[in-house]
Amino acid sequence: MKRSRNPVLFQRHPNNPILSAKDWTYPVNSVFNAGATLMGEEHILVARVEDRTGMSHLCIARSHDGVGGWRIDRKPSLLPSPETHPEEMWGIEDPRITWLEDLGTWAIAYTAYSEAGPLVSLATTEDFIDFKRLGPVMPPEDKDAALFPAKFDGRYAMLHRPVSAFAGVDKHIWISYSPDLKHWGDHRVLIRARRGGWWDANKIGLSPPPLETPEGWLILYHGVRETPGGCIYRLGLALLDLEDPAKVIKRSDEWVFGPQESYEISGDVGNVVFPCGWILNKDELRLYYGAADSCIALASARLNDVLAFLKQSE
Repeated sequence: MKRSRNPVLFQRHPNNPILSAKDWTYPVNSVFNAGATLMGEEHILVARVEDRTGMSHLCIARSHDGVGGWRIDRKPSLLPSPETHPEEMWGIEDPRITWLEDLGTWAIAYTAYSEAGPLVSLATTEDFIDFKRLGPVMPPEDKDAALFPAKFDGRYAMLHRPVSAFAGVDKHIWISYSPDLKHWGDHRVLIRARRGGWWDANKIGLSPPPLETPEGWLILYHGVRETPGGCIYRLGLALLDLEDPAKVIKRSDEWVFGPQESYEISGDVGNVVFPCGWILNKDELRLYYGAADSCIALASARLNDVLAFLKQSE
């Protein structure tokens, strides 16, 4: 195991948290775990919003600078529809956004919470006003999914985190492929949860969608450390081969971002940093993350610094 000098890669924005329930245009309990993208020069966040029933829906927030001046939809942008999509019986959660150049549309992978447990569903949109559901693509229990923005040998690829019904089985990140976004196969484990005392032992999951860089597909993932005081969600990095994303090139041993501020430590679920979206503008990598399942915060890093850190990892 190669030791680093614990570089501080991601710097928190001084205005954190940048969005919370008090900013919303209708009564809600909390807003968090937002997908992120650019539409032209406008920053788009697709936030998970938990209402006062305890169930979640999705709502759009727009900003010119991606920090303030957010314009939030006056009503939910995408509500669960259990009448037409029974897999959404208990809400929809944790969207991750990918631009699909070949289709000229954004695809949103989200968790639909069914009576049988969470599963992966897809929707598309061209304007973040109208949405087309493609329905569930993975059975329960499965979540933490996102599409790659490229095809590989003519097929789409998706990362996700299925859970075995067997107690005590570790929870890993998997990769799967599809010719049409509906039928998925060639499932295989991609990044394994470590075992023992590691920060990412036993349970990991994808955070934002894969990001294409000159060095490979950059992956940010969360690891869940179980302690006597409860779980701690922290973030680590990996790099996948550009041509063959089923090949892991690098993986950090150490976590690079974890809860430390009051808004990350205390909330509906404490000690959680949980990003579902990031935006790259030149060399600035902006990370939008849910903090303590209660608000949305922002941290930034230099892409070159992130890649340099990964290069020195074993």
